[in-house]
Amino acid sequence: MARVCWPYFDPEYENLSVRINPPRVSVDNTSYRDCTLIKVDSVNKPGILLEVVQILSDLDLIITKAYISSDGGWFMDVFHVTDQHGKKITDGKTIDYIEKALGPKGHTTNGVNSWPGKRVGVHSLGDYTAIELIGRDRPGLLSEISAILTNLHFNVVAAEVWTHNGRIACVVYVNDDITCRAVDDPTRLSIMEEQLKNILRGCEDDEQVARTSFSMGFTHIDRRLHQMLFADRDYEGSGLTTEVDHPTSFKPKITVEHCEDKDYSVVNVRCKDRAKLMFDIVCTLTDMQYVVFHAAISSDGPYASQEYYIRHMDGCTLDTAGEKDRVIKCLEAAIQRRVSEGLSLELCAKDRVGLLSEVTRILRENGLSVTRAGVTTIGEKAVNIFYVRDASGNAVDMKTIEALRKEIGHTMMLEVKKDPASAKAPETSGWAKTSFFFGNLLEKFLA
Repeated sequence: MARVCWPYFDPEYENLSVRINPPRVSVDNTSYRDCTLIKVDSVNKPGILLEVVQILSDLDLIITKAYISSDGGWFMDVFHVTDQHGKKITDGKTIDYIEKALGPKGHTTNGVNSWPGKRVGVHSLGDYTAIELIGRDRPGLLSEISAILTNLHFNVVAAEVWTHNGRIACVVYVNDDITCRAVDDPTRLSIMEEQLKNILRGCEDDEQVARTSFSMGFTHIDRRLHQMLFADRDYEGSGLTTEVDHPTSFKPKITVEHCEDKDYSVVNVRCKDRAKLMFDIVCTLTDMQYVVFHAAISSDGPYASQEYYIRHMDGCTLDTAGEKDRVIKCLEAAIQRRVSEGLSLELCAKDRVGLLSEVTRILRENGLSVTRAGVTTIGEKAVNIFYVRDASGNAVDMKTIEALRKEIGHTMMLEVKKDPASAKAPETSGWAKTSFFFGNLLEKFLA
């Protein structure tokens, strides 16, 4: 038998072009009076735009303008950004993090660059297990999920919950309520999985109605929630969306056209501006296997206009009406998943086992339904943010909030926020500029 000889490939060859031409990052606070200019030049590679936008979004930066060009072997980005208050980025630690994360060291490290606490995986927050849940949404479901975990002696350390078109997707980080270690007992995990699946399935017999799994990867948590709902085909459930969820005048306007000169498909998005909008769009296009070659992003008053020149990974453009319609539906869903009108409740308390179960039970008993939630633990502090409506999906009566404040005010801090624009007519209000600003919460409790 003839001996087969294979050429030797240096394991570091893949990073050779990055070492020869390391990324250049500049953070400029002098060129513009009202924003910070961030420029990124680097060798082009698959997924680099999402990586950059993800880092900026994790820092809760608002992208007011952006110009993207990655045609060929080089990637050039320019971002106009502010903090959530519309101010320049002047914090030295934040600037240092941007330069390191987007610079040579950030691009040559393994894994996904992300702000701490934004990755999904068994080791992403320490010695915890990440659980992924998806099923049919209904009032009180989050309370039932929390109660099961508490009864099975699991402690919820962090969680993120999205709902859209009658579906709910959750990523929950848990550990043992006594040892504070990850649980690896297969029997115990199997019991938890089965009970959660039964709760998610409700009265439905179809196994596909609900799914429970244990995450083993290292995917950014927001991207993972988009992936879960995309795989669940929530974008096909447009018939379940009510006027209360997304009034007609709030619906994003999305078109897909063909650019004859350069043979691109051009995706135009115009909608109410909000934090992390660009991330949600780029994330969805990337996971649908489309490559962004050029893009122009701008905010005109309360509205955002975003234009993307794309092709499929195989080099093809969107030629059929079916392909174009699918992209439009998927982008509409991606934009609307993070939209939350009305009230948000921000609760802060000393962390303890069963706290999430107690809080969600109180919300349910007061007739409140959670449309989106973020739960995190910082040292001994638990910080929970809930976007709520009443059980019918309507705006919450302030009498209910006052009753809620009296019930829990003696054990935890409660801050109620209402988008001022939500009380106006739809023609002048649009979407709330809402987002989970956990970066600032982390600073507050780590100070």
